[in-house]
Amino acid sequence: MRRFMKTLAAALLCAVAGAGVSATARAQAIDVPAALADRVLGNPDAPVTIIDYSSLTCPHCAEFHNTTLPQIKKEYLDTGKAKLIFRDFPFDQWALKASALARCAPKERYYPLLDVLFKQQNVWSRAADPAKALKQIGALAGVPEAAVDACWASKELTDGILQIQIDGSVKDKVEATPTFVINGKEKISGAQPFAAFAKAIDAAK
Repeated sequence: MRRFMKTLAAALLCAVAGAGVSATARAQAIDVPAALADRVLGNPDAPVTIIDYSSLTCPHCAEFHNTTLPQIKKEYLDTGKAKLIFRDFPFDQWALKASALARCAPKERYYPLLDVLFKQQNVWSRAADPAKALKQIGALAGVPEAAVDACWASKELTDGILQIQIDGSVKDKVEATPTFVINGKEKISGAQPFAAFAKAIDAAK
């Protein structure tokens, strides 16, 4: 599995690098450690942690984020019973680029931007020019085109996102998306109904 993930990471890197970047993009400064830091949805001190491994081009991931996550947020995240951390697990170059875009957005807009990317997944991922579609979404989130180009040009950022994916495959044995790990123990695979998450979260308290 580790060899497979490294091969996939290398392929995605080549795909992104082949897109070309401008001198303006190279000149943009990116705080990569800050961009790669975990984004917590909910109270950081909540007793239950839900790790969400998803790809932004994965239909089942979109199903979870669009239908089940709002219920989890209402019942567990907003009440301080649990928190969620999104971990990138891109399976293609556009998922990787979308992940980089989200991580370059202002921290407070990260999850709202993920919401838009999942809700509009069928639009931007199937567009004739997905890069243009992503940049339009980025602009609405306060990420100008030059900043998007800089994010996509950053090998350090791309490597970091792919390392998150490799770490997930090794540490949590993630092989498909979406996969959820509850408090480092219980694992839920696929876009399961709310009841499955409620049972796991309640048991982990």
